[in-house]
Amino acid sequence: MTSLSAHAVQTPATPGSVLVGATTATAPVPAAEPITAGQVVERVLPYGSKAHYFLYVPKSAGAHPPLFVTVHGISRNAKEHATLFAPFAEKYGVVVLAPHFPEPAYHDYQRLVHREGTQRADEVLNDLIDETGKLTGAQTDRFYLFGYSGGGQFTHRYAMLHPDRIRAYAVGAAGWYTFPDPKRSYPRGIKPGPAVPVGLHLNPQRFLAIPATVFVGERDVHPGTALRKTDKVNRQQGTSRFERGERWVEAMREAAKAQGVTGSFAFVKIPKCSHSFRRCMLKGDMGAAVFDHLFGADAGATHTQ
Repeated sequence: MTSLSAHAVQTPATPGSVLVGATTATAPVPAAEPITAGQVVERVLPYGSKAHYFLYVPKSAGAHPPLFVTVHGISRNAKEHATLFAPFAEKYGVVVLAPHFPEPAYHDYQRLVHREGTQRADEVLNDLIDETGKLTGAQTDRFYLFGYSGGGQFTHRYAMLHPDRIRAYAVGAAGWYTFPDPKRSYPRGIKPGPAVPVGLHLNPQRFLAIPATVFVGERDVHPGTALRKTDKVNRQQGTSRFERGERWVEAMREAAKAQGVTGSFAFVKIPKCSHSFRRCMLKGDMGAAVFDHLFGADAGATHTQ
């Protein structure tokens, strides 16, 4: 696969070669400009959605490559996600899609809630995935999902609410979690309530069967800022991202056992970093760890469920 036609912004995919971030200003390329494999490109949906996305098609991609979706946190550094994951996508022949959910329209994208006048974030992602499939031939019926910080919240909730779409997923240092607790209402638990997105429901028999891995920096052990700190959440989940990730993994393991589901849940400590996506990628080798867990030699057996 060498080129595609699109509205795009082209960026070299070498980590560290450009300043990558959500606010980087770029000029649009004419519609006829081809998108060359091996470059990060920016696209918007044709119907004028407030959201847009960054796409990386590896030179190594086959006819129907796997799709890896990576979701930003509240810094909204979608371009950075696509750029830093691109070398690993090239190694494994995987298409990367990094959605960008801008403020204020998608202020609560992490919870998959509906805001007046705005399409729900999970529905937007579904549209982005459909378009990516048409552009690249990527496998979109079931895909691989990752999110960091606020994106980690989005990721595990999307997997819980759309289990038939996910082969496996990875959560990077989420601030707080939806626990598999039927006595607590969503988003703290899985009890049905007004916050559950319309038309969806939480089926533990389905979402507990999806392989999941949580990645947290070994120094991400402080309450910090931008962390939900209510008494109820602290009692249920702990006071740091590290503790909350460990507790959630254990709760998911216990719930899978209780449901008689063969679940696969792992907790991985990322060395040399606290709460920084960029540092975890560049100093802690998180990109290599995530792709190894999702696409490595030992991953296939757990992703066929």
